[in-house]
Amino acid sequence: MPRSRRGKRGSGKPGIKNGVKGESGASDDELASDILSHYSSASETTSVLEEGTGGEQVDEQTAQEETEDKLKQCIDNLMDKSAKTRLAALESLRQAFSSRVLYDFLTERRLTVSDCLERSLKKGSGEEQAAAATVFALLCIQLEGGDEAEEGFKILRPVLTAILNDNSASIVARQSCARALGMCCYVSAAEEGEDLIKSLALLESIFMSSYPNREGTLPTPKPGSPGLHGAALQAWSLLVTLCPASRMAVLLDLHLPKLQACLQSNDVNYRIAVGETIALLVELGRDINEEFEVDDSESLCECLKGLATDGNKHRAKNDRRKQRSIFREVLHYIENEDFTEEKIRFGVESVYIDSWVRRRIYDAFKEILESGVRHHLQFNPLLRDIFGLGPPIILDPTIKGNKISRFEKHLFNSAAFKARTKQRNKVRDKRADVM
Repeated sequence: MPRSRRGKRGSGKPGIKNGVKGESGASDDELASDILSHYSSASETTSVLEEGTGGEQVDEQTAQEETEDKLKQCIDNLMDKSAKTRLAALESLRQAFSSRVLYDFLTERRLTVSDCLERSLKKGSGEEQAAAATVFALLCIQLEGGDEAEEGFKILRPVLTAILNDNSASIVARQSCARALGMCCYVSAAEEGEDLIKSLALLESIFMSSYPNREGTLPTPKPGSPGLHGAALQAWSLLVTLCPASRMAVLLDLHLPKLQACLQSNDVNYRIAVGETIALLVELGRDINEEFEVDDSESLCECLKGLATDGNKHRAKNDRRKQRSIFREVLHYIENEDFTEEKIRFGVESVYIDSWVRRRIYDAFKEILESGVRHHLQFNPLLRDIFGLGPPIILDPTIKGNKISRFEKHLFNSAAFKARTKQRNKVRDKRADVM
């Protein structure tokens, strides 16, 4: 069926879809195992059924239909009375959505899936709420940020908001809702100033409770709160990359001094999230004004140096190593505008992470998609648009000798990303009055 208009980020067609069919009475765990085991050979033009077929080959169309049958069963199981069955179905869908591009399949069933996820969010346990929020974020990515994703976000945003604001709700559910809110807003409603500003304000209200009081003392964190504050801060920093320049000036003045104080937090993961957010905000400030400087930069750099060389034996060795590595990068950027570039390979392509903005965007998708992020970079038009990769590449073994050099790829990726950022800046300017 023809596709409806997708969001301004998505273009092109998704990748190949394959699958395996099992017995109708299979459990959710077996369904997930079958689906994922077959995904591992999804790049092949033919597949082999391992259950009850005697190893006979089947064509791609049959394999696709069989996978879709299994996914339909998982969706049906979302409405089961058993919480265990619903959880297993959510896990199956999480793995399937992160492993493959399923736009056509999900476009026809998005309302059914959204209704089931809404029911799990409203009535499920904390574990089920957390799983449902993650699957919803994956659904928005699968729908490539188009009209369908925007429609779903408008329906479920109040539910995600209610859980995130509920102090009695499970911490793990609130963390998952914070991440889902940031991601879904980023891919589904980035052009809507009202939705963006509401989401930013909500996420701020969560992590600002970690800010120092009037006497400059950090509050004593409640159990689990640093993880929640970190998730909200990272989701907020993802959305900050969409803000117009007029809004950024206000955010920089409000948050940079408070975040600097939070570098003294006792939680290593929250300290790292704070450090990365500070670097991101400084980078955005310098993009707006080349002469931008952090207030009391000497004090900030001294604090960063201490964290970059921290040898406190009371902290786990791995925590110390991770902290030192991150804060060395943050310090080098604050002092010298020096960013350590990272190269992400997938298929025959690469994407270059050469700024804090680009790293925050990539890390946000990686957190949701996990190991499937490379597959989506290769085949999902939404991610390819965001990272300036163009339409998915169709490989032809007869023209292997025509590969462009690594340097040319780097220049192309950087130019495409900058062009996209420039285009989005025009949209931000148009939204400035709304913000």
